[in-house]
Amino acid sequence: MTATEPRATETRAREPYPQSLRRNGDFLKFWLGETLSLLGTQVTNLALPLTAILAFDASDEQVGVLRFLQLVPYLGLALIFGVWVDRARRRRIMLGANLVRMLLLALVPVLYWTDALSLASLLVIACAVGVASVLFDVSWMSYVPTLVRDPKHYVEAGAKMGMSSSAADVAGPGLAGVLVGALTAPVALIVDAFSYLVSLISLLLIRTPEPRPQPPAARRHLPTELRDGLRWVLKNPVLRSLALIGFCCNFSMVTVWTMFLLYGTRDLHLGSTTLGAIFATASVGGLIGAAISRKVIRRFRLGLVYLVAQSALLIGPTLIVLATGPRPVMVGMFVLSFFTTYLGLGVAGVIIVSLRQVSTPQSMMGRMTAVFRTLLFGGGALGGLTAGLLSGRIGAKGALTVAAIGSAAVLIALVLSPVSRLRDLPSAPASDEPVAAAADGEVAGQD
Repeated sequence: MTATEPRATETRAREPYPQSLRRNGDFLKFWLGETLSLLGTQVTNLALPLTAILAFDASDEQVGVLRFLQLVPYLGLALIFGVWVDRARRRRIMLGANLVRMLLLALVPVLYWTDALSLASLLVIACAVGVASVLFDVSWMSYVPTLVRDPKHYVEAGAKMGMSSSAADVAGPGLAGVLVGALTAPVALIVDAFSYLVSLISLLLIRTPEPRPQPPAARRHLPTELRDGLRWVLKNPVLRSLALIGFCCNFSMVTVWTMFLLYGTRDLHLGSTTLGAIFATASVGGLIGAAISRKVIRRFRLGLVYLVAQSALLIGPTLIVLATGPRPVMVGMFVLSFFTTYLGLGVAGVIIVSLRQVSTPQSMMGRMTAVFRTLLFGGGALGGLTAGLLSGRIGAKGALTVAAIGSAAVLIALVLSPVSRLRDLPSAPASDEPVAAAADGEVAGQD
């Protein structure tokens, strides 16, 4: 940092905030880059398991292990990376993470063309990409407040990022199906590599200065900082409920998604284009959910909107189990199931991100995000592994029935959640010293 940067930051802080993020050029650059990156990630989510299934005739258990390795780095590394993110400038970390992901995914088609790609190397690459994804994910949510600056715009920022995620959900699977059919699954990963290149460029073009993290009052210790992050989330009833229910929801979604991929490919013999079309059509629900979220939140009680949205997400898998009859009717039921799930996710996601950001001071943001990433993606990792093992034992259709029952059972915890009783967004923490506040029993964001 140069000697003039702190003054530049101070000047920016005194400027009036834009009335809308549509006038915030740096946020728009970040939003564009992240949207394309999310689109590419959707291609990878379908192309990697299809590469294992179609190129190596992978078993149900092996596909489950692949999904597990993609997400398991969140279990072991998210908390450690979260501590690091709170000590460093986030943009530099995101640049490095996207560069690694770009190179690793570009390596898959190179190995495929040279006949050097194997299932073992595919598993290693999937896990390595997961490690880089952990680093990026614990950074970007902590970085957004630097660009947005005004907490009043957190919901708008969350809605825009939610729309990006939903738009990627809509276009990604369909694009992946077409690319896999035209180029083969390994070569389709080139699209994801290119999306990370665009994200790199968009990050490099951002000009908002990111202040250097404040030096700690006392010497830092990794175990202490890990404990502080866990304490901040687990002592706050709203954050704790969001984290635990989020774990269950991610476990459900990844389990059902992986089981359905196995069910559709092996039992129903659906092609990659058809599978992509099902996910793409259904994902319109997520786009609609994110688009209407701000209006719905303004009109109805926040907790009620969260309750209804999460209920739709948890009940959606039941429709897959109930699907029967002619092939077009079954496909329609599949679309309706995922549409319902994505619609709930689109609305709930905006509420969840806004609650997390408004309930956490900037100095704790990376560690809070890391705790959530550990639980959410840890649930996804265990869900992918469970899907493969259970499908291998009792078949994909039977496994889907078990998953649907388990998903519906989470409704009990959802009804009892303190989040479901909130009327509006809580007030932001008054102090930026979260460790002391947590130690004194003060809970930010308490209803």
